[in-house]
Amino acid sequence: MTEHDGLTHFNEQGRARMVDISDKEQTVRIATAKTTVHMRQDTLTLIKSGRIAKGDVLAVAQVAGIMAAKKTSDWIPMCHPLALSGVDIRFSDNEQDELIIEATVKTKGPTGVEMEALTAVSAAALTVYDMCKAVQKDMTIGPTELLAKTGGKSGDFYRHT
Repeated sequence: MTEHDGLTHFNEQGRARMVDISDKEQTVRIATAKTTVHMRQDTLTLIKSGRIAKGDVLAVAQVAGIMAAKKTSDWIPMCHPLALSGVDIRFSDNEQDELIIEATVKTKGPTGVEMEALTAVSAAALTVYDMCKAVQKDMTIGPTELLAKTGGKSGDFYRHT
């Protein structure tokens, strides 16, 4: 056994590689991820009322999340480029100081879409920060987490909270 046994992104020399997925079964794969942007209540109120000077924060963040999901392989070196069949970004809040962002990504293919869902919520959150930083610079983002994934050889995963 080597120190890299069980880690699929390393070759026999211990060097990084893109995993060969050519023999994997094409199945429907779905992943949902979530992150939270923590901010002051007055900042959240401005976002929800559409009074941020740069424009509709949630609309722009939604488009950013979708675009990022589609470009995940450009950001994450070992991710395969995927033909996504759907990306859905949803926003909710706690009526106080948290904007919650969830993304569900779907494809039919030989590899999962967990990274695409995580990238989508991350880009959406960063867009919220960018659009609101003139109002509040000390916003924080996180935790960012995978909530669920279905399809594929490794089976389904559901985060227990």
